[in-house]
Amino acid sequence: IPDLGHKYYLQFSTEDYRTGEDAGSCLATVLYPKKNSPPVVTIKCSHTKDQNEIQEEDNRLYQRIRHQTKPITGSNIPDSHGNIEPALEPAWALAVAGSSSIMWEKSTQDLGYFLAQVKSVKQWMRRDDFIEFDYTVLLHEMPTQEMLSCHLRLTWLPGRPLKVKHFCGSGSRGPEDGSGLGSGSGSAARLAEERAANF
Repeated sequence: IPDLGHKYYLQFSTEDYRTGEDAGSCLATVLYPKKNSPPVVTIKCSHTKDQNEIQEEDNRLYQRIRHQTKPITGSNIPDSHGNIEPALEPAWALAVAGSSSIMWEKSTQDLGYFLAQVKSVKQWMRRDDFIEFDYTVLLHEMPTQEMLSCHLRLTWLPGRPLKVKHFCGSGSRGPEDGSGLGSGSGSAARLAEERAANF
């Protein structure tokens, strides 16, 4: 689009990152403005799971984290063989969702990212019902093959949007707000649909 940027029309399918099961299909438009700003995305998805099933999965994940007798801590997830300890799976699941807001913001027409590894994770014990984690994550940048190190603090309560604050090395503009999920779903298992309120 002259003087505005490039607009793409996409049709794609999604899958559950844990099980590989079909999670639905989406139609989207993505506009990359000429100026250096995040893409403008409009997306509509049909999901194979209904909202109640998604909420039940969120609640199971939440209860698993809340019933830990000690805060979850860990490093190098997955390990050098690609394995994730069962006790660290909830922390990994939230890292996937939280990192998606960073990837959303930093991706361009020429650069993309995916979560390569959680270098460290620490759960903060809170007096309220929210769960909170600090992460250091490595994002794999494509096609440069570089690794981007980011720190993120994540808070979540089922039924509410995932909230993420992050700071990345390599020329980051400083601490930034991001969001995992919008539309009131509060699902930690799905990708971002829109930005939520500030942390």
